[in-house]
Amino acid sequence: MTTQQRLIDSARRFIQTRGYNGFSYADVAEEVNVRKASIHHHFPSKSDLASAVVEESRAIIVQQINFLAEGSFNPEEQLRMYTGYWEKCIADASAPFCVAGMLAAELPTLPDDLAEHVRAHFRDLSHWLETVLAKGAQLGLFELQASARLEAESFMSMVYGAMLAARAYGDPKVFADIVENGLKKLIRAPAPSR
Repeated sequence: MTTQQRLIDSARRFIQTRGYNGFSYADVAEEVNVRKASIHHHFPSKSDLASAVVEESRAIIVQQINFLAEGSFNPEEQLRMYTGYWEKCIADASAPFCVAGMLAAELPTLPDDLAEHVRAHFRDLSHWLETVLAKGAQLGLFELQASARLEAESFMSMVYGAMLAARAYGDPKVFADIVENGLKKLIRAPAPSR
């Protein structure tokens, strides 16, 4: 693994656990075992490092959007894959909170360039969810109460709220319970057989 990737991974862990304002280059340098000058070589400013972390996450979402555009997919499977990823990460503490979610909470104090990367992350995620939900409604799998765009924003808010609740209660199961309840409200019950 390259030094640059190790720096990004370290910054990701610090953002997930402490937020942007809760870590410094000195923290990253100590964890990665490099000098601060080495970090500045790769990332001239802390916002450059944090932006690289966010852009790495955004690249995964953009890849998923492109995947959905290429053909058929199972909308329920997509939502369960997304929420299942976070359920696992919260349970094993490998990613106890989404980087963009942590940064969004600090948005008023972030440098403008980093704030724009965070907003772009949420726009991409919302677009992906809107695509999944619209397809699910079209196939008769999901029962939407509002437009796919508004339902996407609501679903995203539920997931991030569930992350926050799990953190507040110190119980990863809280996330799973909240998400499952949200999915039950969305997924159309099969018609009774005759």
